[in-house]
Amino acid sequence: MTETTDVVVVGGGQAGLAAGYYLRRAGLDFAILDAAEAPGGAWQHYWESLRLFSPAAYSSLPGRPMPGQAGTEWPDADHVARYLAEYEKRYEFPVHRPVSVTEVTETCGGGLLVHTGDGTWHTRALISATGSWTRPFVPAVPGRELFTGQQLHTTGYHRATDFTDQRVVVVGGGNSGAQIAADLIGHAAAVRWVTRRPARLLPDEIDGRALFEIATRRVTDGGPRISDLGDIVATEPVRAARDAGLLTDHPMFTALTPTGPHWPDGEVWPADTIIWCTGFRPALAHLAPLGLRTGERGRIATAGTRAASDPRIHLLGYGDWTGPASATLIGVGRTARQAVAEITDLLR
Repeated sequence: MTETTDVVVVGGGQAGLAAGYYLRRAGLDFAILDAAEAPGGAWQHYWESLRLFSPAAYSSLPGRPMPGQAGTEWPDADHVARYLAEYEKRYEFPVHRPVSVTEVTETCGGGLLVHTGDGTWHTRALISATGSWTRPFVPAVPGRELFTGQQLHTTGYHRATDFTDQRVVVVGGGNSGAQIAADLIGHAAAVRWVTRRPARLLPDEIDGRALFEIATRRVTDGGPRISDLGDIVATEPVRAARDAGLLTDHPMFTALTPTGPHWPDGEVWPADTIIWCTGFRPALAHLAPLGLRTGERGRIATAGTRAASDPRIHLLGYGDWTGPASATLIGVGRTARQAVAEITDLLR
Protein backbone atom coordinates (compact mmCIF):
# COMPACT_ATOMS: atom_id res chain seq x y z
CA MET A 1 0.00 0.00 0.00
CA THR A 2 1.32 3.46 -0.93
CA GLU A 3 -0.26 6.72 0.27
CA THR A 4 0.57 10.17 -1.09
CA THR A 5 0.63 13.46 0.79
CA ASP A 6 2.41 16.81 0.79
CA VAL A 7 4.13 16.40 4.15
CA VAL A 8 4.79 13.46 6.45
CA VAL A 9 5.43 14.17 10.12
CA VAL A 10 7.27 11.34 11.86
CA GLY A 11 6.33 11.38 15.54
CA GLY A 12 3.07 12.27 17.31
CA GLY A 13 4.36 13.85 20.51
CA GLN A 14 4.40 17.55 21.34
CA ALA A 15 6.67 18.48 18.41
CA GLY A 16 4.66 16.51 15.88
CA LEU A 17 1.39 18.02 17.09
CA ALA A 18 2.79 21.57 16.98
CA ALA A 19 3.83 20.88 13.38
CA GLY A 20 0.34 19.56 12.66
CA TYR A 21 -1.21 22.78 13.95
CA TYR A 22 0.74 24.95 11.52
CA LEU A 23 0.42 22.49 8.63
CA ARG A 24 -3.36 22.64 9.05
CA ARG A 25 -3.28 26.43 9.07
CA ALA A 26 -1.12 26.44 5.93
CA GLY A 27 -3.65 24.29 4.11
CA LEU A 28 -1.16 21.54 3.33
CA ASP A 29 -2.12 17.89 3.05
CA PHE A 30 -0.20 15.94 5.70
CA ALA A 31 -0.06 12.81 7.80
CA ILE A 32 1.40 12.25 11.27
CA LEU A 33 2.91 8.79 11.74
CA ASP A 34 3.31 7.86 15.40
CA ALA A 35 4.93 4.66 16.65
CA ALA A 36 3.20 4.85 20.04
CA GLU A 37 0.08 2.89 20.89
CA ALA A 38 -1.64 5.94 22.43
CA PRO A 39 -1.44 9.74 22.28
CA GLY A 40 0.65 11.71 24.77
CA GLY A 41 4.18 11.30 23.48
CA ALA A 42 6.90 10.51 25.99
CA TRP A 43 4.86 12.14 28.76
CA GLN A 44 2.81 8.96 29.17
CA HIS A 45 5.98 7.12 30.24
CA TYR A 46 7.54 9.50 32.81
CA TRP A 47 7.76 8.76 36.53
CA GLU A 48 4.77 9.51 38.77
CA SER A 49 6.25 12.37 40.79
CA LEU A 50 7.50 14.38 37.79
CA ARG A 51 6.19 17.93 37.62
CA LEU A 52 6.58 20.62 34.97
CA PHE A 53 9.01 23.44 35.64
CA SER A 54 6.33 25.99 34.68
CA PRO A 55 2.63 26.53 35.42
CA ALA A 56 0.17 25.22 32.86
CA ALA A 57 -0.37 28.64 31.26
CA TYR A 58 3.33 28.73 30.34
CA SER A 59 3.42 25.16 29.01
CA SER A 60 1.01 25.31 26.09
CA LEU A 61 1.18 24.32 22.44
CA PRO A 62 0.04 26.85 19.83
CA GLY A 63 -3.66 27.60 19.66
CA ARG A 64 -4.78 25.79 22.78
CA PRO A 65 -3.77 26.82 26.34
CA MET A 66 -3.07 23.98 28.71
CA PRO A 67 -5.73 23.97 31.45
CA GLY A 68 -4.56 24.05 35.03
CA GLN A 69 -4.42 20.94 37.15
CA ALA A 70 -6.57 20.94 40.25
CA GLY A 71 -4.64 21.24 43.49
CA THR A 72 -1.26 22.22 42.07
CA GLU A 73 0.41 25.01 40.13
CA TRP A 74 2.85 22.55 38.55
CA PRO A 75 1.10 19.93 36.37
CA ASP A 76 2.28 16.33 36.42
CA ALA A 77 3.17 14.13 33.46
CA ASP A 78 -0.26 12.47 33.29
CA HIS A 79 -1.89 15.88 33.02
CA VAL A 80 0.40 16.80 30.12
CA ALA A 81 -0.29 13.49 28.35
CA ARG A 82 -4.04 14.09 28.67
CA TYR A 83 -3.61 17.62 27.32
CA LEU A 84 -1.73 16.32 24.27
CA ALA A 85 -4.42 13.70 23.64
CA GLU A 86 -7.14 16.37 23.88
CA TYR A 87 -5.14 18.72 21.64
CA GLU A 88 -4.80 16.04 18.97
CA LYS A 89 -8.53 15.29 19.14
CA ARG A 90 -9.56 18.96 19.13
CA TYR A 91 -7.81 19.67 15.84
CA GLU A 92 -8.66 16.28 14.29
CA PHE A 93 -5.13 15.73 13.11
CA PRO A 94 -4.59 12.83 10.67
CA VAL A 95 -2.56 10.73 13.13
CA HIS A 96 -1.83 7.14 12.18
CA ARG A 97 -0.77 4.85 15.02
CA PRO A 98 0.87 2.63 15.86
CA VAL A 99 2.99 3.11 12.74
CA SER A 100 6.76 2.65 12.93
CA VAL A 101 8.83 4.38 10.27
CA THR A 102 11.79 2.21 9.30
CA GLU A 103 13.53 4.40 6.73
CA VAL A 104 13.18 7.35 4.39
CA THR A 105 14.53 7.06 0.85
CA GLU A 106 14.64 9.12 -2.36
CA THR A 107 12.39 8.70 -5.37
CA CYS A 108 13.54 9.17 -8.95
CA GLY A 109 11.36 12.26 -9.31
CA GLY A 110 12.74 14.16 -6.34
CA GLY A 111 10.21 13.06 -3.77
CA LEU A 112 10.62 10.99 -0.63
CA LEU A 113 9.41 7.52 0.28
CA VAL A 114 8.61 6.93 3.94
CA HIS A 115 8.74 3.21 4.61
CA THR A 116 6.76 1.77 7.52
CA GLY A 117 5.69 -1.62 8.76
CA ASP A 118 2.23 -0.89 7.34
CA GLY A 119 3.10 0.41 3.90
CA THR A 120 4.82 3.32 2.19
CA TRP A 121 4.07 7.03 2.02
CA HIS A 122 5.11 9.20 -0.91
CA THR A 123 5.72 12.78 0.21
CA ARG A 124 7.28 16.02 -0.98
CA ALA A 125 8.64 17.07 2.43
CA LEU A 126 9.19 15.52 5.82
CA ILE A 127 9.29 16.74 9.42
CA SER A 128 11.14 14.42 11.77
CA ALA A 129 9.80 14.84 15.31
CA THR A 130 10.72 11.53 16.91
CA GLY A 131 12.46 12.97 19.98
CA SER A 132 14.91 10.86 21.95
CA TRP A 133 12.95 8.84 24.52
CA THR A 134 13.40 5.63 22.53
CA ARG A 135 17.20 6.02 22.52
CA PRO A 136 18.38 6.04 26.14
CA PHE A 137 22.12 6.41 26.59
CA VAL A 138 24.19 4.50 29.17
CA PRO A 139 27.95 5.17 29.30
CA ALA A 140 30.47 2.38 28.89
CA VAL A 141 31.71 1.97 32.47
CA PRO A 142 34.27 -0.78 33.18
CA GLY A 143 32.65 -3.72 34.95
CA ARG A 144 29.07 -2.71 34.14
CA GLU A 145 28.29 -6.28 33.09
CA LEU A 146 29.67 -7.62 36.40
CA PHE A 147 27.25 -5.82 38.72
CA THR A 148 24.79 -8.37 40.12
CA GLY A 149 22.14 -5.88 41.19
CA GLN A 150 19.47 -4.19 39.11
CA GLN A 151 20.34 -1.59 36.48
CA LEU A 152 17.83 0.64 34.76
CA HIS A 153 17.70 3.89 32.85
CA THR A 154 15.49 6.91 33.54
CA THR A 155 13.01 5.32 31.13
CA GLY A 156 12.52 2.44 33.56
CA TYR A 157 11.94 4.52 36.70
CA HIS A 158 8.29 4.88 37.77
CA ARG A 159 7.96 5.48 41.50
CA ALA A 160 10.11 5.69 44.62
CA THR A 161 8.19 2.99 46.48
CA ASP A 162 9.54 0.41 44.02
CA PHE A 163 12.90 0.83 45.80
CA THR A 164 11.83 0.68 49.42
CA ASP A 165 14.69 -0.47 51.68
CA GLN A 166 17.14 -0.64 48.76
CA ARG A 167 20.52 1.03 48.45
CA VAL A 168 20.33 3.00 45.22
CA VAL A 169 22.97 4.79 43.15
CA VAL A 170 21.60 7.53 40.86
CA VAL A 171 24.03 8.50 38.08
CA GLY A 172 23.63 11.81 36.27
CA GLY A 173 24.11 15.50 36.92
CA GLY A 174 21.06 16.79 35.06
CA ASN A 175 17.46 17.41 36.01
CA SER A 176 16.35 13.78 35.94
CA GLY A 177 19.25 12.67 38.16
CA ALA A 178 18.56 15.35 40.76
CA GLN A 179 14.81 14.81 40.72
CA ILE A 180 14.95 11.03 40.95
CA ALA A 181 17.55 11.14 43.72
CA ALA A 182 15.35 13.58 45.67
CA ASP A 183 12.30 11.42 44.99
CA LEU A 184 13.99 8.33 46.44
CA ILE A 185 15.04 10.01 49.70
CA GLY A 186 12.79 8.76 52.48
CA HIS A 187 11.88 5.59 50.58
CA ALA A 188 15.17 3.91 49.71
CA ALA A 189 17.39 2.74 52.56
CA ALA A 190 20.23 4.89 51.19
CA VAL A 191 20.74 7.04 48.10
CA ARG A 192 24.04 8.08 46.57
CA TRP A 193 23.83 10.66 43.79
CA VAL A 194 26.81 10.49 41.43
CA THR A 195 27.78 13.13 38.84
CA ARG A 196 30.67 13.50 36.39
CA ARG A 197 31.24 17.07 37.49
CA PRO A 198 30.02 19.01 40.53
CA ALA A 199 26.26 19.51 40.37
CA ARG A 200 25.16 23.05 39.59
CA LEU A 201 21.64 24.02 40.58
CA LEU A 202 20.12 27.05 38.89
CA PRO A 203 19.07 29.92 41.17
CA ASP A 204 15.87 29.04 43.03
CA GLU A 205 13.80 31.70 41.25
CA ILE A 206 14.48 30.28 37.76
CA ASP A 207 11.68 28.10 36.41
CA GLY A 208 10.57 27.07 32.94
CA ARG A 209 9.30 30.55 32.09
CA ALA A 210 12.69 32.07 32.82
CA LEU A 211 14.51 29.29 30.96
CA PHE A 212 12.48 29.99 27.82
CA GLU A 213 13.17 33.72 28.08
CA ILE A 214 16.90 33.10 28.54
CA ALA A 215 17.03 30.74 25.55
CA THR A 216 15.17 33.24 23.40
CA ARG A 217 17.35 36.16 24.47
CA ARG A 218 20.44 34.12 23.70
CA VAL A 219 19.35 33.84 20.07
CA THR A 220 18.06 37.39 19.62
CA ASP A 221 20.72 39.47 21.36
CA GLY A 222 23.49 37.15 22.53
CA GLY A 223 22.39 36.97 26.15
CA PRO A 224 23.74 34.46 28.67
CA ARG A 225 23.51 30.74 28.05
CA ILE A 226 21.46 28.68 30.47
CA SER A 227 24.57 26.58 31.11
CA ASP A 228 26.33 29.74 32.34
CA LEU A 229 23.90 29.81 35.26
CA GLY A 230 23.60 26.11 36.09
CA ASP A 231 22.41 22.73 34.89
CA ILE A 232 19.55 21.76 37.21
CA VAL A 233 16.23 23.47 37.90
CA ALA A 234 15.75 23.70 41.67
CA THR A 235 12.24 22.25 41.83
CA GLU A 236 10.48 22.20 45.19
CA PRO A 237 11.42 18.57 46.04
CA VAL A 238 15.03 19.17 44.97
CA ARG A 239 15.25 22.34 47.08
CA ALA A 240 13.74 20.58 50.07
CA ALA A 241 16.21 17.70 49.87
CA ARG A 242 19.10 20.09 49.33
CA ASP A 243 18.13 22.36 52.22
CA ALA A 244 17.78 19.36 54.52
CA GLY A 245 21.32 18.31 53.64
CA LEU A 246 20.08 15.07 52.10
CA LEU A 247 20.91 15.77 48.45
CA THR A 248 24.65 16.01 47.88
CA ASP A 249 26.49 14.85 44.80
CA HIS A 250 29.48 12.49 44.75
CA PRO A 251 32.16 12.22 42.05
CA MET A 252 31.75 9.60 39.37
CA PHE A 253 33.03 6.13 40.18
CA THR A 254 35.65 4.53 37.96
CA ALA A 255 34.24 1.01 37.68
CA LEU A 256 31.51 -1.34 38.81
CA THR A 257 32.15 -4.44 40.86
CA PRO A 258 29.68 -7.28 41.43
CA THR A 259 28.45 -5.56 44.60
CA GLY A 260 28.57 -1.87 43.67
CA PRO A 261 30.53 1.13 42.38
CA HIS A 262 34.27 1.42 42.97
CA TRP A 263 36.03 4.79 43.47
CA PRO A 264 39.73 5.63 42.96
CA ASP A 265 40.32 5.78 46.71
CA GLY A 266 39.32 2.11 46.98
CA GLU A 267 35.81 2.63 48.35
CA VAL A 268 33.15 0.19 47.17
CA TRP A 269 29.60 1.27 48.01
CA PRO A 270 27.30 -1.78 48.23
CA ALA A 271 24.21 -1.18 46.09
CA ASP A 272 21.05 -2.99 45.10
CA THR A 273 20.16 -0.79 42.12
CA ILE A 274 21.86 1.65 39.77
CA ILE A 275 19.66 4.15 37.93
CA TRP A 276 21.36 5.68 34.89
CA CYS A 277 20.01 9.21 34.41
CA THR A 278 22.55 9.76 31.67
CA GLY A 279 20.47 11.20 28.89
CA PHE A 280 19.37 10.24 25.43
CA ARG A 281 20.40 10.40 21.81
CA PRO A 282 18.10 11.69 19.02
CA ALA A 283 16.10 8.94 17.32
CA LEU A 284 17.11 9.60 13.71
CA ALA A 285 18.00 6.19 12.28
CA HIS A 286 15.12 6.45 9.80
CA LEU A 287 16.94 9.30 8.02
CA ALA A 288 20.21 7.39 7.58
CA PRO A 289 19.55 6.35 3.95
CA LEU A 290 19.44 10.01 2.91
CA GLY A 291 23.07 10.57 3.88
CA LEU A 292 22.40 14.00 5.34
CA ARG A 293 25.45 16.10 6.14
CA THR A 294 26.50 15.97 9.77
CA GLY A 295 27.72 18.87 11.84
CA GLU A 296 28.84 19.49 15.42
CA ARG A 297 28.89 16.42 17.72
CA GLY A 298 27.79 14.20 14.84
CA ARG A 299 24.31 15.69 14.65
CA ILE A 300 22.60 16.36 11.36
CA ALA A 301 23.72 19.82 10.28
CA THR A 302 20.79 22.24 10.37
CA ALA A 303 19.94 25.79 9.36
CA GLY A 304 17.20 26.53 11.88
CA THR A 305 15.03 23.44 11.66
CA ARG A 306 15.97 22.60 8.07
CA ALA A 307 18.56 19.96 7.24
CA ALA A 308 21.43 21.98 5.80
CA SER A 309 21.94 19.58 2.90
CA ASP A 310 18.28 18.89 2.05
CA PRO A 311 15.54 21.56 2.19
CA ARG A 312 12.82 18.89 2.11
CA ILE A 313 13.80 17.64 5.59
CA HIS A 314 13.12 19.49 8.84
CA LEU A 315 14.03 18.36 12.35
CA LEU A 316 11.79 19.50 15.15
CA GLY A 317 12.05 19.28 18.92
CA TYR A 318 15.46 17.66 19.43
CA GLY A 319 17.06 20.48 21.41
CA ASP A 320 18.57 23.89 20.89
CA TRP A 321 20.38 22.71 17.74
CA THR A 322 16.94 22.53 16.08
CA GLY A 323 15.75 25.84 17.55
CA PRO A 324 15.95 27.57 20.94
CA ALA A 325 13.93 25.66 23.56
CA SER A 326 12.51 23.45 20.80
CA ALA A 327 12.39 20.42 23.10
CA THR A 328 9.95 22.20 25.44
CA LEU A 329 6.20 22.55 25.27
CA ILE A 330 6.31 26.34 25.19
CA GLY A 331 9.26 26.54 22.82
CA VAL A 332 8.35 24.01 20.15
CA GLY A 333 5.56 26.13 18.68
CA ARG A 334 7.93 28.80 17.46
CA THR A 335 10.19 26.34 15.67
CA ALA A 336 7.22 24.42 14.26
CA ARG A 337 5.90 27.64 12.73
CA GLN A 338 9.30 28.32 11.17
CA ALA A 339 9.57 24.79 9.75
CA VAL A 340 6.08 24.88 8.20
CA ALA A 341 6.67 28.35 6.72
CA GLU A 342 9.80 27.11 4.97
CA ILE A 343 8.10 23.94 3.75
CA THR A 344 5.17 25.98 2.43
CA ASP A 345 7.54 28.21 0.45
CA LEU A 346 9.34 25.15 -0.90
CA LEU A 347 6.20 23.34 -2.05
CA ARG A 348 4.47 26.33 -3.57
